[in-house]
Amino acid sequence: QVQLVESGGGLVQAGGSLRLSCVASGRAFSSYAMAWFRQAPGKEREFVAAINWRGYIEYTDSVKGRFTISRDNAKNTAYLQMNRLNPEDAAQYYCAAGPDGLLWRDVRSWNYWGQGTQVTVST
Repeated sequence: QVQLVESGGGLVQAGGSLRLSCVASGRAFSSYAMAWFRQAPGKEREFVAAINWRGYIEYTDSVKGRFTISRDNAKNTAYLQMNRLNPEDAAQYYCAAGPDGLLWRDVRSWNYWGQGTQVTVST
């Protein structure tokens, strides 16, 4: 069993930056793939980025060049550095953990979810 707790969300002006953190408790964090998803009101939860234990990374196209996912296995923590935020990035952001080798962009691939952290971007 893995428990995930996100933090770092908040209100930021367009063009600003935020860094989200996801602390995992439980067993074998380093063996799991980690991901960030987001969900805006009235929309489906969508894939943002994922990283496996070897450091292989994928991003959704809309965040490439602006967001950076990383992990620190010694701290059982995953991060999402978000730069040049725009209003379309505003959403509840969720951390997820799951086995490697699955379809990362599918929400059904992920076994464990955090409660989410809100990101609001003002114009």
